Amino acid sequence: MDHELVREALESGGLSVAVEHVSTREGFMSALDAGRVDLVLSDFALPTFDGLSALEATRRLLPDVPFVLVSGTIGEEAAIESLRGGATDYVLKHRLSRLAPAVRRALEESAERRTRRVAESMLERERRFLLALLDSLEVGVVACDEEGRVTLLNRATRELHGLPADQTPGEGFIANPRLFSADGRTPLKADEFPLTRALRGEKLRNVEIAIRSETGDVRSVQVGGRPITEGDGRKLGAVVAIHDVTEHRELEKQFRQSQKMEAMGTLAAGVAHDFNNLLTAIMGYGQLLSGRLAANSAERADAQEILRAAERAAGLTRQLLAFTRQQVLQPRILSLNGVVSDLDKMLRRVIGEDVDLLTVPAADLGHVEADPGQIEQVLMNLAVNARDAMESGGKLTIETANIELDAGAVQARPDLKPGAYVMLAVSDTGCGMTPETAARIFEPFFTTKEVGRGTGLGLSTVHGIVKQSGGHIEVYSEVARGTTFKIYLPRVEATAEPLQPRPARLERRPGSETILLVEDEVTIRRVLGESLRLLGYTVLEAGDGSEAITVCERAEQSIHLLITDVVMPLMGGPELAERIARIRPDLQVLFVSGYTDHALVHQGLKRAGSAFLQKPFTPDLLARKIRELLDEPGRLAA
Repeated sequence: MDHELVREALESGGLSVAVEHVSTREGFMSALDAGRVDLVLSDFALPTFDGLSALEATRRLLPDVPFVLVSGTIGEEAAIESLRGGATDYVLKHRLSRLAPAVRRALEESAERRTRRVAESMLERERRFLLALLDSLEVGVVACDEEGRVTLLNRATRELHGLPADQTPGEGFIANPRLFSADGRTPLKADEFPLTRALRGEKLRNVEIAIRSETGDVRSVQVGGRPITEGDGRKLGAVVAIHDVTEHRELEKQFRQSQKMEAMGTLAAGVAHDFNNLLTAIMGYGQLLSGRLAANSAERADAQEILRAAERAAGLTRQLLAFTRQQVLQPRILSLNGVVSDLDKMLRRVIGEDVDLLTVPAADLGHVEADPGQIEQVLMNLAVNARDAMESGGKLTIETANIELDAGAVQARPDLKPGAYVMLAVSDTGCGMTPETAARIFEPFFTTKEVGRGTGLGLSTVHGIVKQSGGHIEVYSEVARGTTFKIYLPRVEATAEPLQPRPARLERRPGSETILLVEDEVTIRRVLGESLRLLGYTVLEAGDGSEAITVCERAEQSIHLLITDVVMPLMGGPELAERIARIRPDLQVLFVSGYTDHALVHQGLKRAGSAFLQKPFTPDLLARKIRELLDEPGRLAA
């Protein structure tokens, strides 16, 4: 009877309803499980269970469905308890006129809740999407509210600061700032924080600061920021964007260094040409003069001092050209193990008895393409540098290894590509270096040694040779613990050539062949011509290419060797060699030059049977080179 009265009250109130009537717990649970319920009207006292149990089941299974108690026995306390339990309303049976308005209100509130929940769900999805989007950026983003409380930190920001992924915004961020001036040394004051400045109303653009993480890693960053306001201008907070420019700044530094080296290289190459010509003449005439003087005379001793001074000057020139990567290399396929082994005795003499030399050659070491003489110079310079760092003795370790560098490994080495390399490591147990010193050691003329103990070109020479050989060098150092230099050279799949034995001394080997000497510098032509004639050669001289061709055409005797400068007015050495080859195809060619430009020098080396000798050189070295060419035709002498 009650359920019919309830239906009548709903319909008389203007509601069109489909009523499913149940009176037992089983029937009620079955109706809830069916899920086709928009509203539950329940008596408070039921035959097998009560209204509060029905309310609990409804809230658990259909939390959004409104629940109205309709009872004639419910008291005030029970009504309050039901409302606290989630009931939408209650109506007494003797006042069913309230039922239709109560149901209508309950349905409207339920619809509002569903609408609000859908909106909240959409907002939550948008919030998660925004956070995921911000976390996907490599640019750090930080935001705060109008009180300065940090409300947002994206992934990039956390990584820059070394914060854990679950760090909540604001926790330990503002209270323990890690922001420094652009040089990474001076902590920023609270009113200098970009977020604080943006909150004050400043619009920041490309402000450079440094961030020091929990691990001590310092990153250079550019910051932009601005206040967040509503349309009416009311301030809501502020936001800043943080762009990590550490690698960019490092590349800029390398580019500036490269420009500086290029400028110095251009200057050194220009000076080297004229200086090398002068030294060739000085060394040539010095050797001629020394040969004419008595062995024990004071005059001969003076001449020997002139030669030694010229040799030192020539060495200084070679160092200048090495660190500017302007020297002429004669690369060969070689094994670094062979170079280290061949240099072992000389290294032990250089470093002294108080330094223990240990070599650790890798088995099955790959081969590299490099100039063996330049690699020896690299090892010698590093060994001398290590010896000077171990004034009280220590251990010097030279190690080789095959290394595979992937894309991640070369990211910090922009001059290398992923691939196979041979590593040469030179380690000492010396005094080590501070990071500031280690950052400058490859700069030309930079030295930590006292005046008179170094030119500041040793390590810059090493750097230049490695770079010119297509490799990479890096240094690891700790104060009071030692230093390690690691050199990476590209590995090649080719058979290594045997190393040439190092001659004990230069022999003045005579000859009887005819040589055509072409040199536009009169002083050099005269001294070389006189030196060769003293050794028994027949020397035909020419001051330029045209004169040389005329001499070649008119000479009745055989000409065995052409010695020509690479760069001469009107006609260079390579063109001269090509033209003379048409007249005398069996002629051997030796190019000489004070220039160091590869494009100029190696034009001539393309011709089979030609060789190259870099000025300055002594007549004795020239004589040995001539015998190598004439005794072994077609060989490119080292």
